[in-house]
Amino acid sequence: MKNNMIMLVAILLLGTGMAHAQHDHHMHTAPADTVKKAPAHQHQATPIKQPAGGNKHKHAMPADTAKHKHGMPSSYSRNLPMNRDGSGTSWQPDESPMMMYMLMKNNTALMWHGAVYPRLTVQDVFKKSQQRGGARFGAPNWFMFMLNQYIGKHGTFNFSTMLSLDALTEGGAGYPLLFQSGESYNGQPLVDRQHPHDLFSGLSVAYTHSFTRDIDLTAYFGYPGEPALGPGAFMHRVSAMNNPDAPISHHWQDASHITFGVATLGFRYKFAKIEGSIFTGREPNAMRYDFDKPRFDSYSYRLSFNPISQLSMQFSQGFIHSPEELEPELDIMRTTASVLHTKKFKGKSFIASALVWGYNRDSEKTNLHSLLAESNLRLKPLNIYTRYEWVQKNPHELQLPAFDHHQVFNVHALTLGLNVPIVDRLNTELSLGTQMTLNFPDEKLKSIYGNYPLGAQVYLRLAPAINLN
Repeated sequence: MKNNMIMLVAILLLGTGMAHAQHDHHMHTAPADTVKKAPAHQHQATPIKQPAGGNKHKHAMPADTAKHKHGMPSSYSRNLPMNRDGSGTSWQPDESPMMMYMLMKNNTALMWHGAVYPRLTVQDVFKKSQQRGGARFGAPNWFMFMLNQYIGKHGTFNFSTMLSLDALTEGGAGYPLLFQSGESYNGQPLVDRQHPHDLFSGLSVAYTHSFTRDIDLTAYFGYPGEPALGPGAFMHRVSAMNNPDAPISHHWQDASHITFGVATLGFRYKFAKIEGSIFTGREPNAMRYDFDKPRFDSYSYRLSFNPISQLSMQFSQGFIHSPEELEPELDIMRTTASVLHTKKFKGKSFIASALVWGYNRDSEKTNLHSLLAESNLRLKPLNIYTRYEWVQKNPHELQLPAFDHHQVFNVHALTLGLNVPIVDRLNTELSLGTQMTLNFPDEKLKSIYGNYPLGAQVYLRLAPAINLN
């Protein structure tokens, strides 16, 4: 416990130090006329507007005009706002806020963002679940660095890397989370725990060529990276930004966000995009500091639509070969659909919501569904958020060999939380938050988990400040 506390204090000091260092760099080493800094969000910015009296058929504005007068363009298109960029090559609504540190000079943009959640979590406050609950002092975290280089009038090169110190702050078995399942540690399946993420959770390059204002072609390669499957990963969704916990439907919806070997080709026409990926189906192993073997044995496709600035929708399917290390003979077909909504209000207020459905069908013809609905309301200076999940799990997922393996359990969980910013300086925000999760086990599981196990936690959240532009 003492070592954990020292580590978390160090992380907080490092995050604050980075904010000061970036502030000092902008203020003292960069010429005022060539460098600008803007706080932003998980790789996003504002919609690009046509200059008054401009030619509406002009397919790309000069890079310096796009950056300095009309907001940052997307990492994957000169003709879309950076606000639209989610994790990997996924889309989110154009009205999504931005939270990052940004440095722009000439045709190059550098961006940093991430979040740290020092916290105490207790998964079963009244200890109804016997050995299934758990408590831990830890700090889920992630950090991201991106570089955009604008090439000529039509090209955009992107380099992105995502890091996580989960293996240090959460340990090899991750943090306690009732009804969670997926991946393994020391040769045993992880159950009622969320696995830690790898140190290198993302390392990717991409090039986009904008043929016209309405047409883009993007090539993306990651090792690791994120294939075109599902909505953006939970930690990058604005609707989930204040919740330190992964969804218990994670492995039904967006678990492929860390894939050791992925190649994607995407084509956009106006507000629609179609993508195809070939990638490694095997999920990361328990060695969180290495690079797993690339296999390129799985594939997926995704259709994305942003019909208006407040909506983003997608449908995707993945054909995943041997995702679990302990069950190499088992394949999964994953199908997902989602609707993301974000609406800005005055000041720094907004509401962001997500509705996500995910379905796994394995090669033994087991069918398991999930549904997630979450929302995050920012009313300065208060954040209120909620998450509801329904997930179907079987005895194998929950490691309950006494049950018939054909049984399906319906699990429900409802989370309500709030946090309040207590420090907002140098484009960095430190918030104090709390949340409670009421779990509703299947009737057949109540003898093991209790009737309605209640989870609770208190936490700090350290991240770049919000900017709605």
